[in-house]
Amino acid sequence: MTLTQYGIKYAVHIITSNFGNLVAKVCESLLRRGHLSLKQLIGFTELTPQQVKNSLLILIQHNCVQPFSFDQSEGPKVTQYIALFDNIIHRGRFAKFLAVVSHELDTDHELILKDLLENGRLTLKQIIEGAESSKSQGDSAGKDSVQESFLKLVNAHFVERCPAPEPVLEQATKQEGPAKKRGAKSAKMVEVPETIEQRVIAAAAPPEAIRFSIMIDSEAGAPGGKSDNMSVGEKRKHATLEFDAEFGLNDEVVLWRANFEEFIRCLRHKACVENVRARLDDEAAVVLRAMLKATRTAEKKVKTENSVPLSLNTIYEEVINSEAGRSLTMGRVRDSLSGLCDSSQERDVDEDESYSADLKKILELAQDDEVESIVLKRYGKDAYTMFRILSLAGRPIETDKISDMSQLSLVEKNETPKILYNLWKDDYLHMERLVVTGARQSQFLVWRVDKPIIWKHVLDEMFHTALNLSLRLACEEERFKEITDLPAHKLLGEMAKQWQLYRNVILVLQASLLKLDDALMLFHDF
Repeated sequence: MTLTQYGIKYAVHIITSNFGNLVAKVCESLLRRGHLSLKQLIGFTELTPQQVKNSLLILIQHNCVQPFSFDQSEGPKVTQYIALFDNIIHRGRFAKFLAVVSHELDTDHELILKDLLENGRLTLKQIIEGAESSKSQGDSAGKDSVQESFLKLVNAHFVERCPAPEPVLEQATKQEGPAKKRGAKSAKMVEVPETIEQRVIAAAAPPEAIRFSIMIDSEAGAPGGKSDNMSVGEKRKHATLEFDAEFGLNDEVVLWRANFEEFIRCLRHKACVENVRARLDDEAAVVLRAMLKATRTAEKKVKTENSVPLSLNTIYEEVINSEAGRSLTMGRVRDSLSGLCDSSQERDVDEDESYSADLKKILELAQDDEVESIVLKRYGKDAYTMFRILSLAGRPIETDKISDMSQLSLVEKNETPKILYNLWKDDYLHMERLVVTGARQSQFLVWRVDKPIIWKHVLDEMFHTALNLSLRLACEEERFKEITDLPAHKLLGEMAKQWQLYRNVILVLQASLLKLDDALMLFHDF
C-alpha cells in the first residue's frame, strides 16, 4: 500500500521520539524520496557525513532501515538505503507484542523479548547477559534457563535471525511484462507488482530452514541443544554453510531480532476471532480460534485470504482440546463452520471433508463496520444509511433512487443531495455527473463507494489522529515533568492531586492510542 501523507508524519514522529531529530531527518528523507545512497542522503539532509552514517547505523540496528545494492555489471557497487515503514510503526506496538508472548508463553520469555525490542539486534551472548542482569538478586535463574526460554521463543517464531546485511537486487526493467494471473479460480485478479521495499525484504530474509535454527553450543559455548525445527545430516550442514557464506556469519556471531511478522499474524488471528464472536457467536469464535491455532505455523504469509484447510475430524479434535470447546458436539462445530467458510465450496458427505475459513471476508466486514461507524458518528444516521446502501450495492446510484431506498420522508429527501455532497466533499463518496442527450438534454448525479480510495483516505485520517494523540501525550508528559520527577514521599497535598490528574490523562490518551492502533492494523497490516 502507498504511504499516506500522515502515515509518513506519524512514522517520523515515532523516530523523533525514540532517537532524536537528526536520526528522524535521515529517516524522513528515505520515507519521502524512497531508497537513497549515502551521498544522496548527505545532500538531501544537509548533515555531515558522520551524522548521516551514525543515524543510519542506529536505524539499521533497530530494523528501521535495510541496506541493499543493485546488481551491476559495470562500475562500483553503490549501497542503497531504504526505510521500512511497517517496522517503524511497529515500534508503537511493543506493549502488544509483549502481551502476546506473556499470553502464549510466560513472563521469563517476555523479559528476553523486551531486551530485543529495546536494543533491536543482539547476539545470544548479549541476550543471556541482559536477561541475567535484569533479574533480581533473589531470583537466580541461570544461563540454562535463559537459553531454554530463548529456544522456545525461536521455536514459536517470535524471534528470528537478522536478515542479510546487504542483499543484492537485480535491476528492475522500466517496462515490466503483464502481471501474472493467480490461477484459474481467480482469473480476473492479477498480482500487484512488488515494490522495491518488498523485493529488498524478500532478498534479505534468511532461508526458512535457517531463519529459525540455532546451535547454542556453537554460539554461546554452553550445553543446550538445537531447536526442534533444525534439520540434521549433510543437508543441514550444506544449508548452514551456504547461509554463513552469504550472510557473513563464519565468525559464528549470529544476530537475533524480534519477528514482527509473527506478532502481526497473532494479532490478526485475534482480530478475526473477536470479529466472528461479535458477528456470529461464541461457538463460532471458539471453532475459528482452534482452526487458526492448529495451522498458524503452516501459513505462508501474514495476509493470507483463507486459513489452511483442515478436515472436520481434525477441527473437532482441536476444538475439544480447549476448555471453551469441550461442550461442543460435532454437529454444532459443523454448523459454526458453515458461517465461517465460503458457502460456494462444495462439501463431501463424509467426515473427511476439508474446511477453510474465509479470513479475507471476515476482515473486510470488520473494515466496513469501522468506516460505517465513523460515518454514523460524524455525519448522523441519515448519512450512515445512505453510505451503507451505496457500500452494499457496490455500484453507482442516482440521487433520487438513494432517497427512495433510504425510506426517508419528503423533508428528509430534500436534504439527500446536501448529505451526499458533504460525504463527497470529505472524500467518503465518489460522484459522477452524467448527461443524457436526446430530444431533451438532462443531467443527473450518481454516487458510489469506491472502497480502495476511501479506505486509503480513512487510513490516512487514522494516522493523523494517531499523530495528534501522540503529540498530546508528549505535551502532557512535558507539562507534568516537574511532578513526575519528584520522589514518591514528596507527593503530598496539591502535588498528589496533580500527580493523579497526570495519571488519569495519560491513561486515557494511552488507551485511546492503543484502540486506534487496532483500527490502523485492520486497514494497514491485516
